[in-house]
Amino acid sequence: MKRPQHSPWLYRFAIATALTTLVLLGIGGLVTSKGAGMAVPDWPTSYGYNMFWLPFSWWKGGIFYEHSHRLIAAFVGLLTSILAAWIWGRETTGRVRWVGWATILILVMMLGHRGSGNASGVGVDVPFHFKLLAGLMPILLIFSVVQCIRTRGALRWLAMAAVFAVIFQGILGGFRVALYKDQIGIAHAALAQLFFTLICSIVLLVGRWWNEANAEPLAKEPCLRHWFLAATVLIFAQLALGAAMRHQHAGLAIWDFPLAHGQLWPDTSPDAVLRYNQQREELVALNQITAGQVRLQMLHRIGALLVTIAVTVSAWLTLKRVGQGNPLRKTALAWLALIGIQVALGVSTVLMNKPADIATAHVVFGAFSLATGVALVLMTWRSEILSFTPDGSVLPSSDIAVAN
Repeated sequence: MKRPQHSPWLYRFAIATALTTLVLLGIGGLVTSKGAGMAVPDWPTSYGYNMFWLPFSWWKGGIFYEHSHRLIAAFVGLLTSILAAWIWGRETTGRVRWVGWATILILVMMLGHRGSGNASGVGVDVPFHFKLLAGLMPILLIFSVVQCIRTRGALRWLAMAAVFAVIFQGILGGFRVALYKDQIGIAHAALAQLFFTLICSIVLLVGRWWNEANAEPLAKEPCLRHWFLAATVLIFAQLALGAAMRHQHAGLAIWDFPLAHGQLWPDTSPDAVLRYNQQREELVALNQITAGQVRLQMLHRIGALLVTIAVTVSAWLTLKRVGQGNPLRKTALAWLALIGIQVALGVSTVLMNKPADIATAHVVFGAFSLATGVALVLMTWRSEILSFTPDGSVLPSSDIAVAN
């Protein structure tokens, strides 16, 4: 089965979806950095109103950030649904096409029915269909990912995975409010990074370069792919650690750099932690810091060092082993630059006492870094992906450049 011709408008729409998702990540970072996560204490309603009809007079302070986050999230969900329906319609026919479209439509309609009234915000007040979706979406997401792997990156299943992921992401965010669980907030933040990466991967796969360029391998060195993959996994682990730190709502556990409380490895004895809490100069500190939080921040610093080393080695190997004009060279150098900016933002967050804008930029550039790593991995696998048809059979070499 041959992939449909490149569609410039589909490519532009995918880019618009990715950019809107990036805005959503930024707003989400501001919500956490400003401690506005519970500014709207009920879900799926907003102060008893249907979320889409909250009066503008209520949009003040933390409510502005939290409610804006909800509305942009709904818009991202709509864009993702349209993108998936577009791709599914291009790559399927007959009954399969209609089943896919009907699935997306039903899910959008279920999400659109948010109810109204005086919701108290506890789990028992969440409508049943949201609880149903909370259990169903992980199953459908896993199924679509398995299908994508089985068919070696079939774009239609990647798009459906995006739909299921964005719905699951929205429900996690809602249950974070309804159940008031920071652990759900950490999972919500980690999935947000993965979802942005997924949308960026779709942008790459619907682009002209992926579909029309010669399908010869960009690099014949397997170790490059391994370094790209290892560094990308490290970046995701680092982002998960960062999410865990942000959602403890305790501010900075360590506020000096490059030392940590004046030492290479800080003292975490009870007396030392008591002294740290007495010395804090933050304007807002919702919770006392603990020894575990100090250790977590140290792990985050070690992770930053490992990521920097892995990305630097990856970029150096790329420059050494691929020729001029190879897209991998520019992408790897951009990746290294992103990590440099990310490290600078992290250091600034510590030394400047965690300003919300710097901390949010740190989150956004982390998302860019993860997406770039995944793009590099996909680029090194491109010829192998294109050499398989959607049913998993190998294509003749003459058809590789135009097939999926």
